[in-house]
Amino acid sequence: MTLAARALCALWIAVLAPLAQGQAAAPSHPVAEWERVRAVVAAQREALLQGDDERAFAFATPALQRRYGSAAAFMRMVDQGYRPLVEAHHVEFLEGAVIEGSTVQPLRLVMPDGTVLVALYEMQRQRDGSWRIAGCVIAPSTVRSA
Repeated sequence: MTLAARALCALWIAVLAPLAQGQAAAPSHPVAEWERVRAVVAAQREALLQGDDERAFAFATPALQRRYGSAAAFMRMVDQGYRPLVEAHHVEFLEGAVIEGSTVQPLRLVMPDGTVLVALYEMQRQRDGSWRIAGCVIAPSTVRSA
């Protein structure tokens, strides 16, 4: 299954289905592990907001770093397809989930016009125990901001 397909499945399983049923998604990692996952996502977003290309690139997995080759190339990709990560005026972490062995951390993005999107981060634990971002898909949400 591709990252995009997994992410859309994750959107339904981790975010929409539990909300529709009035339940919270059950994480498969201890609370402290989810805090570490969220810290990586938050740190990369902060680097993006500050225009710190090298630092933002450092949070990507080695495979993504090889794929893009440089922080400049990585940032061109971010600028072309992930502007909502920078343009959102409010963000909120949603409960993460492990779907088919993939750790997915959703981040709600409230855009200046009130549109709500969900960034679904696929996270990957590294051999040293740290977490890195393996991919991200931004999907529309059925939620509207107040």
